[in-house]
Amino acid sequence: MGEVSLKIGPLPDRTPQKLAVLVDPLLAADLEDYARIHSEIHGVEVSASALVPLMLETFLASDTGFRKARKA
Repeated sequence: MGEVSLKIGPLPDRTPQKLAVLVDPLLAADLEDYARIHSEIHGVEVSASALVPLMLETFLASDTGFRKARKA
């Protein structure tokens, strides 16, 4: 799939922890699409549920307001 770049690279080796999250149908579809594209780019089948923790880590790491409030 061409020269497409995603913020999340290949998944690191991790022991998964179970977490149940309910999302609306549009978000579920977006997550499935992201997982499909990620799988195509990196050549390794990955589920949306495997990507969600990394997406959350990436989001929290980039949220400067959160980091500042946490230090306060």
